[in-house]
Amino acid sequence: MTQNKRWIVPPLITPEADSALSAFPPLLRQILFNRGYATDAEARAYLNAKPGFNPDPYQMKGMREAVDRIRFAIQNNQPIAIYGDYDVDGVTATALLVEALQSLNANVRGYIPNRFEEGYGLNNNALDELKAGGVKLVITVDCGIRSPNEADHARALGLDLIISDHHHPAEGDLPPAFAVINPKQHGDIYPDKDLAGVGIAYKIVEALLDDGQQTTDTGQPSTVNGQFLFGLLDLVALGTVADLAPLVGENRILVRKGLRQMRQTTRQGLFSLAAVSDVKLDKVNAGNIGFSLGPRLNAAGRLKEALAAYELLITKDASKAGELAQLLNIQNRERQSITREMQARAEEIAMKDDPSAYLLFAAQEDFNSGVVGLAASRLTDTYYRPAIVASMGEEETRGSCRSIPEFHITEALDKCAGLLVRHGGHAAAAGFTVRNENLPELVTRLKTIAADQLSKVDLRPTVTADADVSLVDIRPELFEKCLRYLEPTGYGNPNASFVARNVKVKNTRTVGTDAKHLKLSLEDDGGYIHDAIGFRLGEWNKKMPPRVDILFTYEPNEYNGRINYQLNLKDIKETGTGD
Repeated sequence: MTQNKRWIVPPLITPEADSALSAFPPLLRQILFNRGYATDAEARAYLNAKPGFNPDPYQMKGMREAVDRIRFAIQNNQPIAIYGDYDVDGVTATALLVEALQSLNANVRGYIPNRFEEGYGLNNNALDELKAGGVKLVITVDCGIRSPNEADHARALGLDLIISDHHHPAEGDLPPAFAVINPKQHGDIYPDKDLAGVGIAYKIVEALLDDGQQTTDTGQPSTVNGQFLFGLLDLVALGTVADLAPLVGENRILVRKGLRQMRQTTRQGLFSLAAVSDVKLDKVNAGNIGFSLGPRLNAAGRLKEALAAYELLITKDASKAGELAQLLNIQNRERQSITREMQARAEEIAMKDDPSAYLLFAAQEDFNSGVVGLAASRLTDTYYRPAIVASMGEEETRGSCRSIPEFHITEALDKCAGLLVRHGGHAAAAGFTVRNENLPELVTRLKTIAADQLSKVDLRPTVTADADVSLVDIRPELFEKCLRYLEPTGYGNPNASFVARNVKVKNTRTVGTDAKHLKLSLEDDGGYIHDAIGFRLGEWNKKMPPRVDILFTYEPNEYNGRINYQLNLKDIKETGTGD
């Protein structure tokens, strides 16, 4: 289904900002201005991902109490469990804390719940098991902020619980844990609220190793502890990018350093994972994490249990790493097949049930609860509506939600909290568990909330470009001299995109499974031919006009050792039809 997208091109740079940014090429000035950088110093700090920006971890509320308790456990050889979520953020955070605490001679183990048997987050049975195994201290990563009952249970068992999480806390009291570390909690003064779970785990280690370590002008660590911290940043980059944490502020700095560390990593699991993903580690970028490495790490937790992903990241055995990477690759292919089937079925159910609804819903007993989020995401992408896809069990239903900027899905779930067993998430993505007898009322209430908020909104996806350009100006040197300095790009810091109008189409063809994608040759006014690819734009092949307006990014494309540059089309309009 082709969406009629609105194209937005920001206003031209002001004369004052243009003068202040005169050291940079004109097009880069506009891109910087669009991102809010209007002075030379701000621009250079952004482009360099300034290493001097390193907020004190002790600014986080609860950090001092947490660090003191962890040090006490280490000194007294008390068994510690790191309790993580089963997605990439949780798995990398678990691996990071386990590796760091082992280096401090802690008695530590990782624990990642089984999505299908235990569900999301803390659960009492797991706490019972950890207590029975002698554990004295449980540290959560990427989960726990909405687990007050489980925190009570831990306290009753005599387990000390430290919760580290980046999800939004519920209104009211926090879980009654020994310490809660979450920069989004009320009263926390830490300046960056958007760290991923693995980023917060990294700050805990930074606090534990606190020796006043600084980085050099090149961003390289200058102390032994600093070098150890730098060695953990590959995990931080993996989890941050895969969890779609915005690549701005401290995340941008950590991911840029983390990509540098990944290019020189000695982590056996990364070598093997990159090999099965056809990713060259010496040239790895954020896109490789988002589209190749991350999905394979996620596949384990979506289909079975995430222990394979966790073990891959911590093993030092090259043979074991190879076997685990192959397993994850096989599971990822299986996940892709299951997802395609579920997407089709969920779309059929949602459209048959209520095609005009402002919130789309599909639930079925045989839906794999590990893949429902991917199916919901595709519904949202296709119809530009918030969507929920759920797996129904005998007594409870587990749902995964995806949303659009106009509708905060977690706030909507908060309004239905009395119907839910548990829930949590962000503005754009959330999950919940509901007893089956409450499911019809929940769906009715959520659809009513969505209708109230969206019925008077022009619901069309918006695509923002940085500038109107002539294709004559789009050449390889543009990428090398300007665009590559924007990296790492991704959520929150997108690739620069442009609009070119009245472009001549030389030829087109479809490529990929079911002819979904479009391959084009486009000619600019100077007679230069540009290669172009349009993912999920294959239907244009049958109706391609001779002249088009295009919205695109510009990127290198390496194939068989050769690098070519191509236009990556995000949208196409027939020339003269407007934005």
